[in-house]
This record gives sequence, C-alpha cells and structure tokens, in this order.
Amino acid sequence: MKLIHTLSAFAFLIFSSFVAADVSQDKDLNIKELLSDIPVIWGMDYLDNNELLLSQRDGHLYQFNQETKRLQEITGLPVDILVQGQGGLFDVKRSPDYDKTGWIYLSYAKDVDDEGATTLARAKIENNTLVDWQELLVTQSRTGNDVHYGGRITFDGKGHIFLSVGERGERPNAQNLMTHAGSILRLNMDGTAPADNPFVSKSGVLPEIWSYGHRNPQGLFYNQKTQQLWEIEHGPRGGDEINLIQAGNNYGWPEISYGKEYWAPLSVGHGTHEEGMEQPVKTYIPSIAPSSLIQYQGTLFPGWAGKLIIGALSLQHLNIVTLNEKNEAVDEQRLLNTLSSRIRNVIETPDGALLISTDAGSIYRITPKIK
Repeated sequence: MKLIHTLSAFAFLIFSSFVAADVSQDKDLNIKELLSDIPVIWGMDYLDNNELLLSQRDGHLYQFNQETKRLQEITGLPVDILVQGQGGLFDVKRSPDYDKTGWIYLSYAKDVDDEGATTLARAKIENNTLVDWQELLVTQSRTGNDVHYGGRITFDGKGHIFLSVGERGERPNAQNLMTHAGSILRLNMDGTAPADNPFVSKSGVLPEIWSYGHRNPQGLFYNQKTQQLWEIEHGPRGGDEINLIQAGNNYGWPEISYGKEYWAPLSVGHGTHEEGMEQPVKTYIPSIAPSSLIQYQGTLFPGWAGKLIIGALSLQHLNIVTLNEKNEAVDEQRLLNTLSSRIRNVIETPDGALLISTDAGSIYRITPKIK
C-alpha cells in the first residue's frame, strides 16, 4: 500500500446544464494522496482530529491514523452483509455524542433470504473489534435486484438520524408508503420512529418515512446551523437531482423526472412537473452520477462557505454548487477532473479541509495553496 504522494492538478471546469458553470483551474489547490491501492471506500468519518474510520463496500471496516499512517482493520462485522452488485457495507458515521457513548453507526445491505435490505446498525470499538452490536432497523425494502440501496447517514444533532434508501430498482416503490424503498427515513438514535415524524399517525404508511419519491439517494447532509436537510440522487439517463428535503414531501420519482429512459429517448413518467410533487433545486443533464454531498461549513476555503460539494462518479470530478439566499442553484464549478477517478465520497475534515475517496482506491486531502 502506497502512502503520501503530493500532486498538483490543473483541471478545467466543464459545462453543466441548468446553471452556468465557471471556467477555472485546480491550480489553487493542494492535492495530497493519503492512501492508495485499496478497494472502494464508501464511507468516511473522523473519530477525532487524526483517527479516521473507513468503510469498504466489500465488507471491511478500517481505522486510519493520518499522523502515523497506520491502517488497522476493525473486525466484528456481521456475516450477513450482502456483497453483491451495488450491495455491501455502505456508510459509517461517528455518533454526535461519541465522546460520551462510543457509538458508531453503519449502514449495509443485509442478506435476508438471498435478498438485500438496506439496514442501519450501531456498535462500539474495543481493541480493534466491534462490540455491543445493535441492529436498529432492517428496512422493508427487499427486492430481487441488487441496485439502488441508498445507504447514506446524517444526523441533525437533536437526537435524530436520517437514512437514505433507494427504490431498489423497482420504480413503483418510491410512491408506495408501505415500503421504505425510495425514501428518506428519520429515526431516533435507537432506530425507532420519532413521535413527530410526518406519517406517524397515518394508517397504511410506515412511520419512519420523512420524505419519498426518491430513486437512489447517495448524498445526504444535514446542516445543523440552518436546520436544513440536503439530498442528491441518481436519475436515470440524465435527471440527477439536488433536493432540499422537507418533512412529508413527495419528490416525484418515477411520476416526474428530468431523465430519459435507458431504452429510448423518452421522458420518464408524466414529464417534469406535477401538482403535489417537489421540484429539484438543480438537475444534471447529462448525469454526473452523484455519490455524496456536503455543505461546506469550514473557514479554510472562505469562498466556499455554504456551497454544496458533490462527488461525481461518471464525470469524475468534484462539483461545487453556489446557492443564493433562496437556496436556488446559481453557479457551479467542476474540479479535480485530472484525477481521472470516480469520486465516491467527500467529507469535511475537522480543520476545514476536504477528504475524498475514489473508486480507483485512493484517498486525497484537499487544501488551498498558500499564496
């Protein structure tokens, strides 16, 4: 395994539909490779300023020390993780009260009678092993398909956790409130449904659902300052969406979409608008295949304050989206194209840098160059 390699990248911004893209270069960025030659790192989170948790889709969990460069596997994961197709181990997040409780939260595809179900669990780490494992929610999302699991985790800092669940390759699921598939879920920290969720008192609806009408949401971020939940999801052939999530709302899939069918240049559903269904903040045509999303909170990149930062798989770049005071997307930049790698995840470090993982097996730390 190769460690520590610094490079300079010069990538031009490229055109995106729906909002104009700036033309810029990566010349103002330092791009430092921390790890390489490791399989797909799906989830990342910091335990403290130096220790980083890494979840690998093929069913492995690691702890990495950025100072010593020690990579330690954490054992004790369940044997029923379904590593097949798009399934496997997904996100890993440090609980907001980790210093007090020691909990880390994980999402994964659970093998239930040879079908995958997006699942949320938590555990603690002792002597490089997971202990006190608790399976919090096995979502009602099983299908015979091995695609569109969702699996991103974020916290609101007020005792709740949000979990994204894809529609599992069966489009009607996203409009069916008797399945978790195609939804964003809001849970208490123990996996139960909060009493103030929008559908708790309604019969024929699963109480964990916070929003629905989603295809495959793989980016999810709660801004605790603004108390806003941001989501990004894969469209079909075009039609990737950034959404500002509101409780109880329907985000349209598959009834409305800006994407086209895979088998013909035909619109999906009934077009792009329908009463009672939300419009996205931004769409991508063609698709960028979004993998992750944060809203920048730090000070290391002052020009990025409040901007959405998105990892792209198919177009292999980091997408920086500027919002106005109405949360409308008004500009974007595309960076890191010269890495020529599918960007799987992006997180903000404790000191305000960015950390990205790629499907090529690398983790990079991104900081501004000092002029």
